[in-house]
Amino acid sequence: MKSGAFGAWEVALLILLAAVIVLMSSLSPYFLDLYNLIDSTFSFAEKALIALPMALLIIAREIDVSVASIVALSAVVMGVVAESGAGLPILVLVGLFTGTLAGVLNGVIVSALGVHSIVVTIGTLSLYRGIAVSIVGDDAYTSFPDGWSWFGQHYLWGYIPAELLIYIVATVIFGIYLHTTIYGRRIYAIGTNPDVARYTGINVTRYRIWLFALSGLLSGLAAILLTSRLGSVRLNIATGWELQVITMVVLGGVGIAGGTGTIIGVTLAVFLIGFLTFGLSLINVPGLVLNIYIGLMLIGAIAIPHLMGRLRQKMTASRKDA
Repeated sequence: MKSGAFGAWEVALLILLAAVIVLMSSLSPYFLDLYNLIDSTFSFAEKALIALPMALLIIAREIDVSVASIVALSAVVMGVVAESGAGLPILVLVGLFTGTLAGVLNGVIVSALGVHSIVVTIGTLSLYRGIAVSIVGDDAYTSFPDGWSWFGQHYLWGYIPAELLIYIVATVIFGIYLHTTIYGRRIYAIGTNPDVARYTGINVTRYRIWLFALSGLLSGLAAILLTSRLGSVRLNIATGWELQVITMVVLGGVGIAGGTGTIIGVTLAVFLIGFLTFGLSLINVPGLVLNIYIGLMLIGAIAIPHLMGRLRQKMTASRKDA
């Protein structure tokens, strides 16, 4: 798991993705239908968007487990504003602003308290979800303006989902930002050693708040796409997305200890999990079993690099003794 664009981990993911495609096509004759494969991206495009800033956060030794709650809060606020008769541009701005504000609050609290972000965002996970639930209650918001369904249901050129194109564009932007700019190199430096990065003149606090704000912004965008696709906002919206987003990132080769990972790896993991989930659903595997597979992949993605590192250490030590 390196900071370069393509390494051994990405090659392994590519092989796994090919194996999943071969396996699932042998189990279901409908899997390789191109229309079905493209439509399957609806089930993971919104989560994949959130995985992009999550990758940057984890590379920088941070994490945001409140992302699903930010999605829920942004969706509920948009639902309330939509009920008042607001137009489409206002709703988009409200969704993006709500998500960004929640992300900035996460970053400010993490920086002010000086505690690890997993502690802070576990708290804001409950806070944001609690606010959303207290607003929507047992009701549902369904009064969205004309044209709202475009974001989550429209096909460009009659073939490519708008959601998929938005994700692809975002992936390219994040890839360029992380791998070709000085800002990306600074994120890797922060993740490798925040204290050393600070001594070299990097404003670690500013980067930390910026990354949390970015996570909130993309969560707000995901809320726009999700509510547009569903056409409603309900109590349980985006429940459990945290695990799936983090699994995409860690399986993609982003080191949970920070300092390593690539956007290409995360993208391969997104499609690996997405196509695996789609294929298993075609053969009627229950959702609970799908969650077990996702949990196992997360454990494996964390454990395998750790075990490989220990094995390399032992081999190095044995060669020195020899």
